Amino acid sequence: MSAITSPPSAPAAAPHVDQYLAVGQQGGASDIHLGVNAQPLWRLYGNLQPIWPDVPKLTAEETAALAAGFLNEAQRAQLAERGDVDFAYANDFGRFRTSVVRQRLGIDIVFRIISTNVRSMDELGLPESLKLLTRFQNGLILVTGSVGSGKSTTLAALVEQVNIERREHIITLEDPIEYVFQPKGCHITQREVHTHTKSFGAALRGSLREDPDVIMVGEMRDLETVSLAITASETGHLVMGTLHTSNASRTLDRLLDVFPVDQQDQIRVMVSESLRGVISQQLVPRIDGKGRVLALEILTNTPAVANVIREAKTFMLPGIIQTGRKQGMRLMDDSLAQLLDQGLISAQEACSRAEQKQAMRQHVGGK
Repeated sequence: MSAITSPPSAPAAAPHVDQYLAVGQQGGASDIHLGVNAQPLWRLYGNLQPIWPDVPKLTAEETAALAAGFLNEAQRAQLAERGDVDFAYANDFGRFRTSVVRQRLGIDIVFRIISTNVRSMDELGLPESLKLLTRFQNGLILVTGSVGSGKSTTLAALVEQVNIERREHIITLEDPIEYVFQPKGCHITQREVHTHTKSFGAALRGSLREDPDVIMVGEMRDLETVSLAITASETGHLVMGTLHTSNASRTLDRLLDVFPVDQQDQIRVMVSESLRGVISQQLVPRIDGKGRVLALEILTNTPAVANVIREAKTFMLPGIIQTGRKQGMRLMDDSLAQLLDQGLISAQEACSRAEQKQAMRQHVGGK
């Protein structure tokens, strides 16, 4: 969606958050920030900027009134007790991942705008080879990247692919629920941490008693969740989850490092057998300023990959990915170089985001 350069109105302080959210959604923003002593901001194609350049900054009284206008009683109580509250807010025109925090100057509110339509893998331009990952009956698929890199959107597309192709039971565990799935071929159960269950670990443990075929874990944050996810992937379930890591080798290191040292050898064997693939991604601003484009690193499990996981030689994975193109693998740097060669991103973006910066600079210099 293209940005609207002149939002329809520029209020000093709209009476309800919905008015800011409507403008953000219409303008193609990914986030809306309503903070004390700051103008209303939106994040457009990765850049945080004022929605209206000339409006006054919001006061502590104004942001407090905005928060009071849409928080329910339980959320107000948690904000008063803990100083922050996170949840999914829904209104007549959309869903929004919401964070309300108490800070030095007062109350700040941040919304992540969630697309209400679950986009398919084809619509996202994901490689056809990734559909093969969704056809496994068991195993572990990881989608990784920094905050705001589109992990949730990719994960939702993988789940939707299963929903279209199979006749099974999908359970999603999220904090909060973002995309709302409509059953196509599958029965879908969606549970929200802190609303329907106490924690990811508790929800994952409970899900194993609900006859699931596919389990989607919104975030694999701790030892209990990671351990249960690996166990579930070994016992006949296809498990999909996310991690905040930038590439395949760091993802596997992070996954394994959460375990005590005396358990790591056993876990390496389990992961080497259960891993199906790792999708690492970045959203890179387009050179024409019209949005962002997806850069991907893809690792699929092969005998060579399984072997380096077992032997704790994940530093060898980039070389295996480089030679595994026939299996659908690709390095992040190769994806960035391809986008650069296609004229979609700038040389500066390619170099700043590359893993091997010297090699990317040489690639840029050789063009």
